[in-house]
Amino acid sequence: MSSSPLASVLFVCVHNAGRSQMAAGFLHHLAGDRIEVRSAGSVPGDQVNPSAVEAMKEAGIDIADAKPKILTTEAVQASDYVITMGCGDTCPIFPGKKYLDWSLEDPAGKGVEAVRPIRDEIKTRVESLIAEIDAQPRSPRSN
Repeated sequence: MSSSPLASVLFVCVHNAGRSQMAAGFLHHLAGDRIEVRSAGSVPGDQVNPSAVEAMKEAGIDIADAKPKILTTEAVQASDYVITMGCGDTCPIFPGKKYLDWSLEDPAGKGVEAVRPIRDEIKTRVESLIAEIDAQPRSPRSN
C-alpha cells in the first residue's frame, strides 16, 4: 500500500490571508496526510486575517501560525487541483490540472461574526472536494 497522497491541492486567493488559509486548514484537518495541501496568494498579505484565525479556532482548527505565501508557477505545477477564490487571471494555467473557482465572499476587514458563514461554506466545499478525490480511481501519481 502506497503512503503517497491521493492528490495535491492548491488553494489560491489574492492575499492568502483568509479564504485560502481557512480552506487549507480544513483540508489538512479533515484529510490528514491523505491529501497534500498548499495555499498561496497572487499578492500575499502580511499576516493571516485575525477574524479567520478566530473563526477557525472556534471550529477546532488552529491556523494562527500560518503565513501568507506568494503564488508560484512551481506550486501550480506540483498540484493536481488548483482552487481559486478570486485571484482572477493571475493564476497560471497548466494542462492536466483540475481547476475549480470557488466564488466566496472575501473576509478581509470583517469581524468574526461575518467570517463564520464564509468558514462554514468553505468547510462544506472542502468536504465535497475530499469526497471527489476519494472517489477517484487509484493510480500512481505522476508529477
